[in-house]
Amino acid sequence: MGGEKVIKNKTVQQWIPIDKIYNNGIIKLKNNKYIKILKIIPINYNLKSDLEKEAILNSYKIFLKTCQFNIQILIQSSKEDLSKNIFNIQKNISKKENQYLKEISQNYIDYISQINIKRKSASKNFYIIIYYENNIKKEYIENEEIIKNDLKEKYFKIKECLSRCGNFVEEIDDKNQIQKLFLSFFYPIKNQKSKF
Repeated sequence: MGGEKVIKNKTVQQWIPIDKIYNNGIIKLKNNKYIKILKIIPINYNLKSDLEKEAILNSYKIFLKTCQFNIQILIQSSKEDLSKNIFNIQKNISKKENQYLKEISQNYIDYISQINIKRKSASKNFYIIIYYENNIKKEYIENEEIIKNDLKEKYFKIKECLSRCGNFVEEIDDKNQIQKLFLSFFYPIKNQKSKF
């Protein structure tokens, strides 16, 4: 009986690698690294002409050559419930006087209903995570200004390069937004509260 191993379960706080979230959007990880999350609002590449596609690809190549630092690209996909959209369209059908518009609206409702039943509707969010790594000994006291400037410089490089591709880059610098974002990955149920 004395040779049995005792398995100690980790708490959620011990398992998540986050040490602290600062008000400026910088996240300190437990491994002495700092990260910042950027939200990318992409263009629809498939709707572009061949000439535009070539220009976008060339701009993307410049982005990859210019950003000579570690990044992580993260795509969050979630199924959408279209019931609310269907309800709003149905509500507006009665207001329409033109019979042709009513038919078009009803056909659209039927189409959306089929998508909703098959659960094929999904939304995607795109993020880039940038890093500041402290390669100096742990005893070294972090200078918050150095970290902030390093991550800001990387953010502006990414923003400039991806803007040339037609994408919009948004800095997530609100502590509440970051908490909601992490919650959506670790516990994807709406309106839950968390403390870091």
